[in-house]
Formats: sequence, C-alpha cells, structure tokens
Amino acid sequence: MINDIRNPNDKSITYKAGRIVNNLNLLLKSLCHPSMVSLILRIGLAVPFWKSGVLKWDGFLQLKETAVDLFSYEFMIHLPWGTYPFPEPALFAFLSGCGEILLPVLLVAGLGTRFAALGILFMTLIIEMTIPDGWPVHLTWAAMAFGLMVTGAGKISIDAVLQRLWAIRVGV
Repeated sequence: MINDIRNPNDKSITYKAGRIVNNLNLLLKSLCHPSMVSLILRIGLAVPFWKSGVLKWDGFLQLKETAVDLFSYEFMIHLPWGTYPFPEPALFAFLSGCGEILLPVLLVAGLGTRFAALGILFMTLIIEMTIPDGWPVHLTWAAMAFGLMVTGAGKISIDAVLQRLWAIRVGV
C-alpha cells in the first residue's frame, strides 16, 4: 500500500518523492505566472514581425523599392485553384510594412493586445497563402496570436493599467 504523501510523520521514500515533486511543481507554478507567460508570448510574437517590418522601410513612411519589388515579382498568392500575383503590390507592401511595425509595438507595450494579436493572425494567414511551405512557423505564430486573443495582455501591460484606471473611475 502506498503511503499518503500528506502525512508529515511518514518518512518513506514515497512521501519524500511526493514532497520533492510537490515543491518542484510549486516552483514551476511561480515561475510560469500567467502574466509572465503573456509577456513572453507578446515579445516572442512581436520580434519576427518587427524584424521583417524594419527591413521594408527606408525612412519615415518611405518604403524601400525592394519591398515593393517583393510584392510585385516574388510574392504570389497561393490558392487551391491557382497562383496569383498581388493585385496592388505597392499598397500591399505599404500595409504589410505598417502592420509589421505598428502591431509588434502594440503587442510589446500590451496596448490593445487582443486586437493587435488579431491583426498579426490576419497577417499570418496572408503570409501562409504567400509562402505555404512555411506552415510550421506560421502555425506557431497563429497559436501564439490565438493564445493572446484568449488570455489578453496580462498584468504587465498598458491594457492592465488602463483597466485598473477605468475600474477606479467607474467605481467598479
């Protein structure tokens, strides 16, 4: 019969192993606080989009020619019934560049996190249709975006500060 691990007078190996597992579980739980997980998710999702966005700009609202060229000649939309060029390459390059800069900033700051994650998810879907072989990475981005849409930014965010201020003002 296995001894009850909650009995402090029990010095058996089962009791000691149970205490070690319980202490490790408490340690992991304290390290993996939901707000810390949300912060890491926000940063992890923001970085690849920010890096891509920075490469598209040559100055304030000045797209590099290479960004437009990518959408004009390299990138194609892959659909089940065929492959098509982007209809307005300059517009798509501009919107992509804006989204890849603005949305990561919002994510890292934790401002409008659920909406920023939705924007990143939408961009991920467009990227997946453009580069279908990249689905393992795109699936990871989508999962991170969905996670943030469900959990929100957490306590380490501007969203949380605004929510507390709103609660004080409204008297909730």
